[in-house]
Amino acid sequence: MATETETRFGAETVGRTPLVAAFIAVQLLAFATAFLLEKPTWYAYFMVGSAAVTAYALDGSPFTVATATAGSLLMVALGLPLLLFVARQSPSLILEKALDPDVQRMLYLGVYGPLLAALLSLLLGVPLAHLLAKGFAGQQLVESLVDLPLVVPHSVAGIIILFGFGQKGAFPQLSVLGTMVGMVLAMTFVAAPYAVNTTREAFETIDVRLEYASRIHGANRWQTFRRVTGPLAVRGMITGGILAWARAVSEFGAVAVVAYSVSFFYPPAGGQVTAQHAPVFVYNSYLQGGLDESGAVAFLLLGVSAFVFLVVRYFTDRTTIGGGLSR
Repeated sequence: MATETETRFGAETVGRTPLVAAFIAVQLLAFATAFLLEKPTWYAYFMVGSAAVTAYALDGSPFTVATATAGSLLMVALGLPLLLFVARQSPSLILEKALDPDVQRMLYLGVYGPLLAALLSLLLGVPLAHLLAKGFAGQQLVESLVDLPLVVPHSVAGIIILFGFGQKGAFPQLSVLGTMVGMVLAMTFVAAPYAVNTTREAFETIDVRLEYASRIHGANRWQTFRRVTGPLAVRGMITGGILAWARAVSEFGAVAVVAYSVSFFYPPAGGQVTAQHAPVFVYNSYLQGGLDESGAVAFLLLGVSAFVFLVVRYFTDRTTIGGGLSR
């Protein structure tokens, strides 16, 4: 007789991939039906109920059923708006916006600007993350400064950038207001904690005995970092860079304060053009064209961001070596 902890209908019976594919297919079919009937509430109930039934079929434990049901409520809050957003888009309007030169410049800037901020966050954040992983006097103060942008309101972050680097700031010769430099600084301010904290966690997981062995065999600290510590933490660095890039893509308040519109080199035009950061552009589209036009622009931005994110994760998962040492 099966015990309570045994799987009632385990993945070993059918296979994990077919079960996941079948579950997703049923969810999409149920959503399509509810959407066509203009009853999205029905699908919300179905999602919660199907999660409970699936948990009972796979495990049977009351605890698993309860946690799956509670978790599905959050999935309703996250997934249902996204599904309705995608389903209500007009293909013709999306195509029209995709061919709009202003939207194309916005999409380019929406990838290019955050990329610069992510690279800057990693360039300056990796050394700091390594120090934090090792520990030093006054570390708590530094940690607080690193995490401060996570709790500062976004518009306040923009004001802070202007006070720090604008007129009468630390570098008065540096043009910040309404420039690409200001935009990157604003993005870096809000994105750097993700790069630093994720990279720090990667450094902390490395066995210190490997570094000791490297030093015993004659390598100095630079060589140890380059050949041992760095390669072992490279996945954390890449993940931190991706998170920093994603955070910079979504930034609105700080960028709107510091650099509402910026000029930058746009390769298709062969020269300087002026555009707005993607969230600012979407907001203006909403004010001027309503929900439909802003939705089409937001759909394009979401698609480009998801594509870049998936491509980067795919290649990094295939090319980075976890747990290995570089020569």
